[in-house]
Amino acid sequence: PGTVGTVSSLPRLMVGQGAIIATGAIQYPAEYHGMSTEAIAMLGISKVMNITCTYDHRIIQGAESGQFLGRIHELLLGGDGFYDKIFEDLDIPHKPFSWSLDYNPQLLGAGQTREETEKQARVLQLIHHYRVRGHLIANLDPLGEGVPYHPELDPAYYGLTIWDLDRKFICGGLGGRVTATLREILQTLKHTYCEKVGIEYMHIQNPEEKSWLQQRLETEEAHKPLDEDTKQWIFRALVAAEGFEKFMHLKFIGHKRFSLEGAEAVIPLLGCLLNDAANQDVREAVIGMAHRGRINVLANIIKKPFAQIFAEFEGILDPYAVHGTGDVKYHLGASGIYQVKDGKAIQVSVVPNPSHLEAVNPVVEGIVRAKQDRLGDLEREQIIPILIHGDAAFAGQGVVQETLNLSQLKGYRTGGTIHIIINNQIGFTTTPEEARSSLYATDVAKMVQAPIFHVNGDDPEAVLRVAKLAFEYRQRFKKDVVIDVVCYRRHGHNEADEPTYTQPLLYKKIREHPSVREIYQKQLLREKVISSEEAEAWSREVRRCLEESYEESRKRKLHFEPDIPLAVSEEELKKLQPAGDTTVEMTLLEKITEALTRFPEGFQVHPKLAPQILRRRKMLYEDKKIDWSFAEALAFGSLLCEGTPVRLSGEDSTRGTFSQRHLILVDINTGQEYIPLNNIMPGQAYIQAFDSLLSEEAVLGFEFGYSVADPLTLVIWEAQFGDFANGAQIMIDNFIAASESKWHQPCDLVLFLPHGYEGQGPEHSSARVERFLQLCAENNLQVCNCTTPAQYFHVLRRQMRDAKRKPLVLLTPKSLLRHPMVYSTPEDLTGGQFLEVLDDASVKDRDQVKRVLICSGKIYYELIEHRQKNAIKNVAIIRIEQLYPYPKEALTQILESYYNANEVVWVQEEPRNMGAWNFIRFQLQDALSGKQKLSYVGRPESASPATGSIKRHLEEQAKVVSEAFGTR
Repeated sequence: PGTVGTVSSLPRLMVGQGAIIATGAIQYPAEYHGMSTEAIAMLGISKVMNITCTYDHRIIQGAESGQFLGRIHELLLGGDGFYDKIFEDLDIPHKPFSWSLDYNPQLLGAGQTREETEKQARVLQLIHHYRVRGHLIANLDPLGEGVPYHPELDPAYYGLTIWDLDRKFICGGLGGRVTATLREILQTLKHTYCEKVGIEYMHIQNPEEKSWLQQRLETEEAHKPLDEDTKQWIFRALVAAEGFEKFMHLKFIGHKRFSLEGAEAVIPLLGCLLNDAANQDVREAVIGMAHRGRINVLANIIKKPFAQIFAEFEGILDPYAVHGTGDVKYHLGASGIYQVKDGKAIQVSVVPNPSHLEAVNPVVEGIVRAKQDRLGDLEREQIIPILIHGDAAFAGQGVVQETLNLSQLKGYRTGGTIHIIINNQIGFTTTPEEARSSLYATDVAKMVQAPIFHVNGDDPEAVLRVAKLAFEYRQRFKKDVVIDVVCYRRHGHNEADEPTYTQPLLYKKIREHPSVREIYQKQLLREKVISSEEAEAWSREVRRCLEESYEESRKRKLHFEPDIPLAVSEEELKKLQPAGDTTVEMTLLEKITEALTRFPEGFQVHPKLAPQILRRRKMLYEDKKIDWSFAEALAFGSLLCEGTPVRLSGEDSTRGTFSQRHLILVDINTGQEYIPLNNIMPGQAYIQAFDSLLSEEAVLGFEFGYSVADPLTLVIWEAQFGDFANGAQIMIDNFIAASESKWHQPCDLVLFLPHGYEGQGPEHSSARVERFLQLCAENNLQVCNCTTPAQYFHVLRRQMRDAKRKPLVLLTPKSLLRHPMVYSTPEDLTGGQFLEVLDDASVKDRDQVKRVLICSGKIYYELIEHRQKNAIKNVAIIRIEQLYPYPKEALTQILESYYNANEVVWVQEEPRNMGAWNFIRFQLQDALSGKQKLSYVGRPESASPATGSIKRHLEEQAKVVSEAFGTR
């Protein structure tokens, strides 16, 4: 037998065929018992175990016995994937060590110091790579099969073997230790980075943040078992989440509800965040989310009454409520009070959203910032934003990146957002391989160096640990943090969808997979934390509560009020939004002008800019000619002096695209900034002016949210050119134009859209007024195109003094900013008001007027120049300053006064299929007398808003003007 590797052979006679296999103790050989553990590890001495085979040599030959033992020896060394199969069968989510020869430079003398150092360095490299890439082999997918492998996480990649497991190495503070054995190092690394949580944070450049995370991730305290009360709380949250979904599925078969099934762990996750927030005296959490799981969150987190939810599904309307068009159930918002364990409570709101995924993100940020500003929460700790995303949308929608980019900018930061990804691993029917080029849906968040926690959604305890750490990180560093809950979708995209058409294998696996509640219940029963009777009692209680609410919803109509996430109370709103006219006293204009033209001692304004600013004194006191930007500054200043804050943001807004505004002055020697409007008088309100990131959608969404929450602040978004507003069309269509109708959510937001045809090409001419007018209905918007500084002054003040809460779309000028004819007198500001229609004040004898031109905006000045140049006496020019709400009464009255005019001409510089024509033609027709005829003058229909040739522009413009007067 020795020829086949057998050390000794023991044949004997036995009755019948057989062999006796015996194993000895697993221990170091006797001669090493006196050695220390460190010495044994250095020498690479392994524990041994003797296996004997006693056989009947008449039947079993010694060679066969030896081959049998040799086979056992081969398997114990890992042959034929022996350990791989064991790990797979036992669901151990790691690769086993493999047999290899030992090489220890320590045994080879002082000459091997370099190799010893290199080996130590490779251990530190291994630790580093686990921190960087450990998430790649973490057990994250509840439906996953097989153990992922990455070579850089294999000790063999660094020349480390099983003989090194008990040797000590410097570990650089891993787990709070200076040195540790390789076995301890690997246990800590795998336990921290490769189990049910995978963490990405090594892309963060701030060493303090990385060290802070390591201290909380790698210590034993981080993996301390949860107490029984917490485990029971988690289980009850899962029972409530699953029970609600099953009840809805039973009662409302076929209804779309976009259930949370497969991701129920999100409910205890949110509950944990709110518990920790309340215990740290956070006042409110504002949640933005899409449809997936929204109704469950409303029910179990916001505590929206079940009866109200059921009534909405039944279509039961409240006859006493004010109705707009309304919206589907899974778009609605709500507010509530979340009671936490220790008797504390926290206000929590879910913001309404459209079907456009992720569009609500910047809106939530704006709401939160408004609340923080009103509260004086400069540390951004009292109001926190939480955004819940889908995996496909987080990777696919550009507004996600834009909103992330807001997070650290001074004009938009909210102290960090907690992002939660409900990672179904599918988008409608699209697989991750088709939905993104990145490994994870969350990779975009690395742009702001946010830590990312990937967590297995079937392990609610791991989800809870991650939630606690994420909240703590947000409060400590005031930065965004991402929780990626890897889960699945129990049904199709909605409950009426059949997912097996496109993913039959995936949904076969999902059908066979137990719910997270079932998995966790088995765990708690095994741990004797709960009993079967308790689990069933909690489930019965949930069903009873749901049944009672369902019956209540069917018995009577329920009255519900819409929830508006205000930063001020209703009492403050009534008290601090004074109604009245828009005029101001001359003394106030003087005080504002003094502040605008006064600089701090030693402050050096740019030598080209200083004369422009100082000229404003001359405008007010001598010339009595107030230009556009001066009128704007006076409007802002007057509101500030009356206690109304102003917030203006947009691309290049503080200076103004056309160098007209200069809200913030910069010392040319020191770079110090100074805002004159914030230094008018003691006790005034303040203006916040910000140059935004190069974004339309996210910034406009942010300002919309800010305006919704704070009706007492004049909130303005300015497009660099009005043409660029279409980059935010989702916000305009789904929020600004429709939020009050859909969600009873009004706002006062003002849009400054530079508009006018001056030969600057297709993308620098038109604010697309036709699109805004197409959206106008039910008095939802105000669309104005002012032609004088006084009109501009009054319409801005009217926005905060009429208490109507309607968005204002304001087409603002470019060439008119410095046009010699465009000015107003101080008396126009101290008297008068905004006029929706301006009659032709130059007409002395209305009997002579045979033709009436009606226009809006800049073209008015080209028309009057032509009329003056050609001494035309029989044409009147009317300006419509407010296109919507349409000023029917005022315009009809003016038209009636021109009783000899048979020709009424609408004149615009936009193409016929654009501009206001297609909106206003039918309105004008109703205002005409029987003998009057309406006609159109403007550019012909065009696919592009404007020509790119200045020569052609001038020819077209001249033609429009001459045709308006009946000449060609």
